[in-house]
Amino acid sequence: MAGNSDPLTPRAKLAVTAGKAVAAASRAAGRGSGSVIGGRVALKLDPDLLARLAQHLDVILVSATNGKTTTTRLIAEALGAAGPVVSNALGANMPAGITSALAGGSEAKFGVIEVDEKYLAGVARDTDPKCIALLNLSRDQLDRAGETRMLAENWREALSGSKAVLVANCDDPLVVWAASSSPNVIWVAAGQMWKDDAWSCPSCGGVMQRPGDDWFCGECGFRRPTPSWALSGDHVLDPHGSAWPIHLQLPGRANKANAASSAAVAAVFGVPPQVALERMYQVQAVAGRYDVVQFQGRDLRLLLAKNPAGWLETFSLIDPPPAPVILSVNARSADGTDTSWLWDVDYTRLTGHPLFVLGDRKLDLAVRLEVAGQQFQVCESLDEAVQQAPAGRIEVIANYTAFQDLRRRVGN
Repeated sequence: MAGNSDPLTPRAKLAVTAGKAVAAASRAAGRGSGSVIGGRVALKLDPDLLARLAQHLDVILVSATNGKTTTTRLIAEALGAAGPVVSNALGANMPAGITSALAGGSEAKFGVIEVDEKYLAGVARDTDPKCIALLNLSRDQLDRAGETRMLAENWREALSGSKAVLVANCDDPLVVWAASSSPNVIWVAAGQMWKDDAWSCPSCGGVMQRPGDDWFCGECGFRRPTPSWALSGDHVLDPHGSAWPIHLQLPGRANKANAASSAAVAAVFGVPPQVALERMYQVQAVAGRYDVVQFQGRDLRLLLAKNPAGWLETFSLIDPPPAPVILSVNARSADGTDTSWLWDVDYTRLTGHPLFVLGDRKLDLAVRLEVAGQQFQVCESLDEAVQQAPAGRIEVIANYTAFQDLRRRVGN
């Protein structure tokens, strides 16, 4: 089947056509991209459609709690040097959204697919990936996802029989434990700012020792593997010890780490680091993240942060005080309805910034900021916050649905 120029059965073709029609109708009704509803309809008509669409592609899966949308975009850009790419670039990362994305890529050579960490096992089973990139696991959507070690356990079971090459972050003990069940792993030292989900050994439950950048379990001997790729300042070190400069338009250390993992993935498919990294420079924003927009005569930079690890990384890249910062938090189903994670974020890092608080859960956030000793104003709308903010570019940090609300308001 894989060698057939048209591997789709009549039923599969019908499913693709119907899915695209439903997606178009959804877009016309102003209900978003339509990719999820279109994919759901297509999979109802042909439950094997995802596997059929993937069989002519070299599939690369990207999964993590943080950074998967950006890394997917960087890998897609890099692999474009080796052939046409289809990707779920807008971040619809469950089976329906992935099916929709692949349905649009009949001429592609590569499928670069972001996968929600809870769906990795099933999507890997359906798409027979050549490569899987694993970046990190941290607490997120506590009401739905359960704790991170359970996710790592699921990954470990799913990957044990996989023929895929794994490109995995050796600085995250949970990722290492999950990936270690696989026979073919390329380790990348991509760093890890957020460490609060990996203080105990995922293998035996012992206390993790963390001297410097290293880590190991003093009880069972589980330890950080030696990386073959590494992020070093503004360079990626390849397995031969060569240092390649990273030039990105995306800000922050986390995106350099994403670029290092992306370069390692590109090399699996024969794209040299220099070519891969040069192509990554083209990426300016990812689904609106990092965009600078004009609103009410002011510059606003839009930053997405969905969980404690993401907020920590975001605080490290905002303009220094006294740059004004707007914080917006919702707790709708797509965000996770449990906001207790706010207490895991170190808001003392915002000292000196004028703070403005928005969103459905602005009062939850206000209580948290008060306990952290921060000065802030609670606002009813983005318009009010922007009017109150002192001079300077405004940094706007929001979680998932709050970010979508803000993008709609600023017309982005």
